[in-house]
Amino acid sequence: MKTKKKSNASRRISDATNGTSTARLVVTDTSGRQVASAPALQLTPNRFHLRRILVPVDFSPNCQESILYARHFAEQFGAEICLLHVVEPVVVTNDFGYLPVLPNDLEEQRLEGAGKELRALAKALGAGVPVESMVRLGQAWKEITDVARTIPADLLIVSTHGYTGIQHALLGSVAEKVVRHAPCPVLVVRLGEHEFV
Repeated sequence: MKTKKKSNASRRISDATNGTSTARLVVTDTSGRQVASAPALQLTPNRFHLRRILVPVDFSPNCQESILYARHFAEQFGAEICLLHVVEPVVVTNDFGYLPVLPNDLEEQRLEGAGKELRALAKALGAGVPVESMVRLGQAWKEITDVARTIPADLLIVSTHGYTGIQHALLGSVAEKVVRHAPCPVLVVRLGEHEFV
């Protein structure tokens, strides 16, 4: 009876020569002949299972950075991106006995305008990553955390303007409140800081 000799497979990682990070795992037999090959990323076990990434959007340059991070995470983990814009209600104060005249459908107009902008942003993300967009009316941090619970989000990527001092005291920090109340991990991205994507 003839027994098959087990080959001690040697493994090597080779980078593509075009400069992209498409590392491949190549399995060879003892004679050096290639037996199998696959992208290394597909063969490494994912310890994280991200299915939905929620990205609150305020259409500022800062949020563009958080969208970039979300795209990279979505590509790596095969996740869906959910873009969310929150329209905060207009609060009118009665100064000197006069009330400004506002259109009856002001909130509807703002919601519709934000929806168009958000759909254009989702379309600009391109193919390859599933993107959903939502527009809500309310307090930003409350709506963000509510949506994170509802969809449910596995990761929240928020941008911060980095206000300090009096600006922070007057405007508050949506990102800070989201971090405190979010039902999932939160990645806070600040424009101009150390980047890893």
